[in-house]
Amino acid sequence: MTVRIVSAAQAGARDRAAIDAGVPSRALMQRAGAAAAAEIVRHFGDRMRRGVAVFAGPGNNGGDAWVVAASLAAIGVRVRVAQVGEPKTDDARAEQATARAVLDPAEPTGTEDVVVDGVLGTGASGAPRGAALAAIRRIMALRTDGAAIASLDTPSGVDATTGDASLAVTADLTITFGTMKRGLLVARAHCGHIAVVDIGLGPHAGGGDGAPELVDHAWVRERIPAIAADAHKGTRRRIAIMGGAPGMAGAAILAARAALRSGVGMARVIVDAASLGAVQSSVHAALARAWPEDDDAIRDSICDWAHALVVGPGLGRGSAARTRIERVLSLWRGPVVVDADALTAFAGDVDALAALLDGRKALITPHVVEFARLAETSADVVLADRFEVGRVLAERLGCVVLLKGTPTVLHAPGGASVVVASGTPVLATGGSGDLLAGIAGTLVAQMDDPLDAAACAAWVHGRASELASADRDGAARRYRSRRSATDTGSAIRGITLDDVVNALARVWSMPVEPRRPPVLAELPAVGDRASGRS
Repeated sequence: MTVRIVSAAQAGARDRAAIDAGVPSRALMQRAGAAAAAEIVRHFGDRMRRGVAVFAGPGNNGGDAWVVAASLAAIGVRVRVAQVGEPKTDDARAEQATARAVLDPAEPTGTEDVVVDGVLGTGASGAPRGAALAAIRRIMALRTDGAAIASLDTPSGVDATTGDASLAVTADLTITFGTMKRGLLVARAHCGHIAVVDIGLGPHAGGGDGAPELVDHAWVRERIPAIAADAHKGTRRRIAIMGGAPGMAGAAILAARAALRSGVGMARVIVDAASLGAVQSSVHAALARAWPEDDDAIRDSICDWAHALVVGPGLGRGSAARTRIERVLSLWRGPVVVDADALTAFAGDVDALAALLDGRKALITPHVVEFARLAETSADVVLADRFEVGRVLAERLGCVVLLKGTPTVLHAPGGASVVVASGTPVLATGGSGDLLAGIAGTLVAQMDDPLDAAACAAWVHGRASELASADRDGAARRYRSRRSATDTGSAIRGITLDDVVNALARVWSMPVEPRRPPVLAELPAVGDRASGRS
């Protein structure tokens, strides 16, 4: 089942459509609460001996919390509920009455090791106040004292659409219902591990409103082409990577290393003559040439040899860089990935870039600032509208736009859109985008659909960072087990892009894990807090 990325309004519309089609609203609540209870037991079952504290708000999110409370009590867990206002809906009142018949009537004591946050849900907006704010502060105090926090649908105080979390719960587990809310992907630091669970929306989960799909491992595996038994370096395709100005050879080197780790047949790195030595001593499997200085050299280096071109990693800035790009792209009419300095060269001049990309398979890979420069807007505007802002640019350029960030959002001309949420802050370092460009260049050369190629590249790039983080975190835990329980480590510091490159081979060979109904999708906790730091 496809998981859609939705705003609060889109999530509500899906619930209403299912109800209007005959699904009882209370059935949706019961399925949500039961699925959430099962995930809480799966993640924190060994911590429930001291009981569970449930905070139930006045809305349907509170109704979900009452279902969770009753479900846990039914399997012998001591559950106490802190009621944050009287239930406002018939469904929530009904579930409160059902739960009270099986629950300990006392308030939570503060000694519980697991806390369920059901104070505010997807429909909440604006800063929390009154009893809700007091409950959020109490939950966070319990977290500080060591309790594990599980939030229902969204951590209370996180805006489901924008991700604003100025006054919000920080959860260790977030169980969200039916769809992935946009705000959860923006406010990952507040969500911990995220599980999307099926609550019975059926065909209405799709919505028909153009909400983008969430790319996962199964999505990628369905699209990545197999390498044939009789493949050779030509059938695995050849890519040229153009960049590497003096002092910036590393960008082109990283792109080449990622391309070679992604299954390309041959990579040719085209750099300033002063960077040739660095390339050939660092990437032994790659070819290297100096920047072509005339049309015949461009044809020989790129047009008559490559299946795709990556232009931009470490290319340098200024009028000379733009002239070089224009000359190459006027002769090379094949697939192209435009990245980094090649995007900066066209800041404020989208029409000129569109003319160069016209009639070819093309992908641009800006980060937020590069996008803002190109589209003549501000980074704040891009961040505020990150799920939609790429649509107009994709149409103007006639190419796929991959807007890097948390999350990465991709748009193709014609309206198709997907979201990639794999990745960790390991990628928040110079050179990360160059790795992505190398992966993307390989897949653009090997695949017909540039949106599929770009999305697969972004997911693989992010997943490799997750594996690198997990490797280091596991080593840290083993070390701590020999030392002290208070000797905490980090899954981010100390990891370099070399670790990410080395993890790429494992990503390509990983089997797709079967889904665990009713779980539709999962995202791991990311950042230092994922390794035990809050």
